[in-house]
Formats: sequence, structure tokens, C-alpha cells
Amino acid sequence: MAVQRIGVVTHQGRPAALDAARVVHSWCRAHGIRSTDIDVWAEGRQRRTGREEALAAGDPDLVVTLGGDGTFLRGAHIALTSQAAVLGVDLGKVGFLTEVPASDVTAALDAVHEERAVVEERMTLTMRASRRLEIPPEEGALLRYGRGPALPPPQVRQETTEEAGWGVALDVTALNDVVLEKLTRDRQVSVGVYIAGRLLASYAADALAVATPTGSTAYSFAAGGPVLSPHMDAVVFTPIAPHMTFDRSVVAAPDEPVALRVLPNSGQAAVSVDGQLRGILDPGDWIGVFRAPRRVRLIRLHPTDFYGRLRDRFRLTDAPATATDGEAQPFFRPDAPIPPDLAHLRLPPPAAAR
Repeated sequence: MAVQRIGVVTHQGRPAALDAARVVHSWCRAHGIRSTDIDVWAEGRQRRTGREEALAAGDPDLVVTLGGDGTFLRGAHIALTSQAAVLGVDLGKVGFLTEVPASDVTAALDAVHEERAVVEERMTLTMRASRRLEIPPEEGALLRYGRGPALPPPQVRQETTEEAGWGVALDVTALNDVVLEKLTRDRQVSVGVYIAGRLLASYAADALAVATPTGSTAYSFAAGGPVLSPHMDAVVFTPIAPHMTFDRSVVAAPDEPVALRVLPNSGQAAVSVDGQLRGILDPGDWIGVFRAPRRVRLIRLHPTDFYGRLRDRFRLTDAPATATDGEAQPFFRPDAPIPPDLAHLRLPPPAAAR
């Protein structure tokens, strides 16, 4: 892909990220490419929407994030508004989204500039709601305590059809998840959950998460949800600490929306998008979460080895009972040419190319 403008999102609290930012700007100067720092944590001013951040940076066609997955998510939201690609440099602890180590940032930029990089697309989520999302001023300060300034309320998209009962279409995109959670410690949130328009069940729970396959290894996974390949499209619903026998996740088709309606006698509920608080729902309010038309474009130096990363990041070890039965090889892939009936499958490269 041709690169003319680069936006740089840097975790300001990590010296390694600041060093990597200097490398990025130096590379840009050497190649005559404009680079702009995007400081989404800037003190002394109100947080801006992703679109406002992109405009302030001159609508970059590549966003480079220097930090962990949290930094990457902030950069991805900016990139989505201008259809830019995202290059995530890994300086975090878990790092499912970021992939390029800091030592390879120059090589990664060269690969992008010379159109040798792999561009990987991931599904995202968007939502509708029974009304505009807001955070009451008297509750906002308490909810945001220790977290810094909040993002502005989501804007309403032009295609909204509120008068027809379909609610308002919110200008929101989630790469990981949309979460509805209880507002007070002493009271769970009670929610009717609908999948593809049909009631699945009413839950009393601490929270309910609707995730993408990318987000299946985030909050949903921590709550006992399944791991999904990020190469697929699906919508994952996971109840968190529910007071009912059925506490399993449900994996819905990408065209099956998940609606969450707060029951009449429930307490209030907070709505978070990729970990960012975006609004408060009262009893009777609802949100509908579904696949977004926009997909995030990730820059990779090589095709993603998701399952190798899964094994590494979660430090998976083999069952002790297999120790005396022989060692499992790291790959199941002969070095001979792939037979025609397997040519369409996603397989690791031969040993010589790894």
C-alpha cells in the first residue's frame, strides 16, 4: 500500500515506546513522509472522537501504535474512521493484537512502503440503542475515577430510523467487544437477551459481553467464553457471573444481531465499547449489537500464527499424562507440495520458509 501520511499513537508511560516513536519519525523524514503524533491521552483538553483525532492528524493512511493492546485499540478506532491500516508494535505484556516487535519497526515500515506487507482484515461490531447514549454528570466523575477523561457520547449516524421503533444508529465501532455491566456492586443487572430477534433468556448477571472473534481472547475469554479464530466472522455472547444454571456462551452467525434489553425493575447498566465507558442505560432501555460494515485492516510482516500465539501468550503446556506417550511435533505440515484437495486450506508454510 502507498503511504503518504502516518499517525503515531504512543504509550507515553513507556520509555521503549518513546524510543520507538523516534525511530518512526526518523524513518518518515528519511522517506519524505509526513508523520504526526496522535496524543489520545493529552491532559488539559477533552477527549476527542476517533474521527476528530484522524482529522487533526491530516487523515493518515497508516496509523502506527507503540504500546500494548490498549494502545492498539485506541489507534484502531482512529484508523477505522479514515479507512487507514494499523501497524501495531508490540510493547505490552499479552499482545494478541500487536505483533511486530519494536526491534523490527523499521523493517515493518519498509515492508509497508514497498508493498510487501500482509494486510489482514478483521470483523468489527456496531450498535443501535433505544436512545442516545449519555453519562449523567453526577455519575460520570465517580465512574471515571482514576481512568482519565471520558470519550464524548457516541454520535448518531445519518441512517437512523428512531421513529420506526428501530432505535438510533450510533457511530460506534468495536474491535473487541461491547459490554453491558451492573452499575452498583450490591445489585446485578437484569437483562432480556435476544439473538436474531428471538428471546434466548433473561439473565441476572454482573455483566454481559458481546464480542468479535478478535475479542474472544479478551474479556469474553476471561469470563469462560470460547476462543474463536480471528479469521472468521461471528458474534459471541457471554454472560458474566450470571445467577442461573445456563451460563454458557452462544456463538451466533455474523448476520444474527444480539439485543440486550434492561428489564423494568433492574438497576441501571453501564455500556462500554472496547473497555471505554460510553453511556448509562435505565430500566426499559436497550442496545442492539451487530456486525459493522467497516473492517479494521491490520499490517502484518507474515501471515498471523494465531494458534502459536495462543499457545505462547497463555503459556499452554501439554497434559502431564502424555509425557510418557511421546512428544507432539510443533507443526502438522509435510514439506511436500500441498495436494490439490488441500490447496484452499490455511496451513503453515513449509519448514524452509518458517
